[in-house]
Amino acid sequence: MPGRWTTAAVCLLALVALACEGGGEAAPRPTGTARPGSPKVVAALGDSITTGFGSCLVLTSCERNSWSTGDGLRVDSHYRRLLDRNPGLRDKAYNHAKPGARAAALAGQAEAAVRDRADYVTVLIGANDACRGTIDAMTPVADFRAEVDRGLRVLREGRPKARVLVVSIPNLYRLWEVGHDDKRAVRVWRRGICPSLLAEPTSTAAADRQRRAAFRARVNAYNDQLSAACRAYGSRCRYDGGAVHRVRFDLDLVNPLDYFHPNTAGQSRLADVTWSSSGYAD
Repeated sequence: MPGRWTTAAVCLLALVALACEGGGEAAPRPTGTARPGSPKVVAALGDSITTGFGSCLVLTSCERNSWSTGDGLRVDSHYRRLLDRNPGLRDKAYNHAKPGARAAALAGQAEAAVRDRADYVTVLIGANDACRGTIDAMTPVADFRAEVDRGLRVLREGRPKARVLVVSIPNLYRLWEVGHDDKRAVRVWRRGICPSLLAEPTSTAAADRQRRAAFRARVNAYNDQLSAACRAYGSRCRYDGGAVHRVRFDLDLVNPLDYFHPNTAGQSRLADVTWSSSGYAD
């Protein structure tokens, strides 16, 4: 999701130590023998959603709360669940997601995962391709697919035996639906968050309704391409079947600073709905 914020986050920097370092130490070290087929190295690719952006009460990444590779106690991430299966996974989860990343960044992130020798890789990308200044500035669907294919090709060639989980883009239009009547959310969104969707959030003008509809259609098209790209990858890739997109995000699942990025409850929800698609759930 967008990486530029002009909010009052600076006033909250004093909370960083309490929010990001406190409130959840790393999970206790599991003991025992790795279950057959358990990954030895995990890597996460994507954008600010996967970095846990905004989940520590400040508008910055908080990777300990990532749905994918987080090691804090407040989110039962894929990494923590896999650590229960394989104690040797400790400290071998790498988060290469970056705030503001679009599909064009996926190949570079995939190269980093290959260098990690990752054998389980999660991919959540596309929100920033849609969250642009205007509808015309959004990544064309064909270009989006080409960049996703390029990134997945790096993984397939560099780590052909790795399992890949491709996750659908959240239903951001739903967020507008539940938030456009909330004065606090509207005040924050007007500072420039995802303008292709959230500009003039309370407007009922035809042009604004058409813009939001075009945004929703573009995200749906991106998700179709993510699914198709995963099928083209082969049997080592799994798609979440639209599970994340079906999550009915309410304002209590996003942080109260930007009313956009998932808070710890939202990150936990992402971990829950994607786990069954990982290939490791019992």
